[in-house]
Amino acid sequence: MLEMRATCECCGVNLTPTSTQARICSFECTFCAPCAESRLDYRCPNCGGELLRRPRRLPDDPSAS
Repeated sequence: MLEMRATCECCGVNLTPTSTQARICSFECTFCAPCAESRLDYRCPNCGGELLRRPRRLPDDPSAS
């Protein structure tokens, strides 16, 4: 299962499991969208991997059943 890290490793901003602002690499290093774009040029500083939008973990929708 994907680890949903709660903060940007660059600036420390909170990234909830439902956040659309989280970006991750294949090793699940986690950054916010502004840092990924402006500071890191979508490249993970830890492993050199590409930073992509993290899938969201949405709460269960009882009306979807």
